[in-house]
Parts: sequence; C-alpha cells; structure tokens
Amino acid sequence: MSEQDEERRIGVVIVDDDALVRVGLVMMMGGAPDLRVLAEAEDGGQVEELVREHSPHVVLMDIRMPTMDGLTATERLRAMPDAPEVLVLTTFDADEHVLRALRAGAAGFLLKDTPPEEIVESVRRVARGFPVLSPAVTRRLMHRVAHGDHSERADRARRRLAVLNARETDVAVAVGEGRSNADIAARLFLSVPTVKTHVSSVLTKLELNNRVQIALLVHDAELLDPDGDRSRD
Repeated sequence: MSEQDEERRIGVVIVDDDALVRVGLVMMMGGAPDLRVLAEAEDGGQVEELVREHSPHVVLMDIRMPTMDGLTATERLRAMPDAPEVLVLTTFDADEHVLRALRAGAAGFLLKDTPPEEIVESVRRVARGFPVLSPAVTRRLMHRVAHGDHSERADRARRRLAVLNARETDVAVAVGEGRSNADIAARLFLSVPTVKTHVSSVLTKLELNNRVQIALLVHDAELLDPDGDRSRD
C-alpha cells in the first residue's frame, strides 16, 4: 500500500481499560482495508496526548475507566481544535452517562455487544460526519432526562432555539425526530441541498457540533411529543 493510500485510511484511537476489549477492537479494525488503528490507551487521561500525536479521525471511547472516565475525556477532546469524532462504547444501563457524552459532542454510541461488522461500519459513518444512534435506544435516552431542573432546562433550550428562523426551526425539529436529510426534504418540500444548508446554519447559530446535539436541544425544549412528533400545545 502506498503512503498516499495509507493516509486515506480512517485513523482510529481505541480507549478502553479492558485489554481483551482492545484486542478485539484492534482485530476488527485491522480486518477492514479502509481503517487503521493508530494507538491504544487504557485510560481517558492518555487520550489528549495520543490525539495530538496521531491526529485520528475517530476515537472509540469506553465510559468506565479508573483514572479519567470516558465522559470527561470526551468533553476535553471535543474542546480541542480539529477534534476527532468520538464514538462512545457503553452498556445498555448507562443511559445518563451516554446523554452526557452526546451533549459533549460525541458522534454517538455503540453497545459493547454490537456485531463486529456494525462496529466497523459505525466507525466509517462517524468519520464521514454521520451520527451513529440506534433509534430505539436513542428514544429511551432522550426521555431519561433528570427531573430536577426540567423547567429551567426547557426554558434555556427554547431561548437558544429562538435565534433560528421559522424554517430552521422546522428543520431542527425534524432532526430531533431522527429524520434523514431526504426525509426532511420530502416533508418540508425542500431540496436535499437546501436542507443541508439549513442544518449547517442551525449548527452554526447554536454553536453545536453535530445533529445529535440538535436533537437533544429540541428534546430539551419539549418540541417533541413522546412519540417523536412535534408538540402542538
């Protein structure tokens, strides 16, 4: 493989305190011709230095680690210039943790028992800028929001969304419903390029990293009903 071909491959850093998990992930990535593992870490505290050294496209991040957890590490990584995408590795009982990671800018999450071919494809997707979220699990996560500051959080979210114009708000809500650009275009009678332009504008105005954060903000603002449709109250 030429040096140019090597540079085109998606660079991955794996962060997990379980050596067996790391070995398994390295084998998965190694079996894909378009992926390459650049480095491994056993704790979140090691990640920033590895990212600066290797400039990966994607970081596969465990949540529970002994010194620095993956949530804190994700928040720090996403604050870096030219930050890599972060794909969180989790178990199904870590809903609140995953919400925090998504709010910090993670591109999505994978359950640790996800089939290998799906893990590989998920890495490809986030490297291309697409979130990786199971619709069923995402719905559960979005509705497991702590109740203590519910009203205050909704007010904050609505104030943030107020900077959008009417069409951008419609697009943001459709993103919150989990719709693709093509679905949004058909629903709002727009072209797909126009939808992409609106999504980019929403991200810029709200200072967000990705569609997942748009969806979470729309949910916080209570613009969706429990079935994922726009609230009509």
